[in-house]
Amino acid sequence: MFDVYRNDKRDFLVLSAGAAIPVVCSRNRWRKSRKRVLKVSDEIKSAVQRQGYYIRGLRANKERMI
Repeated sequence: MFDVYRNDKRDFLVLSAGAAIPVVCSRNRWRKSRKRVLKVSDEIKSAVQRQGYYIRGLRANKERMI
């Protein structure tokens, strides 16, 4: 299971269930989603296993579209 957090900039953070927010991401105010996520993509799953979290910003997606 995974916990999903969002901030005011519409970025999202995915952690394994019950894990604390990492220090790298702690300067933003994260709000926990009400639902736990059972399945995520392979990219997210491998990032969570490798570094303990996955973070995606909205700006990164806009740059890819251009």
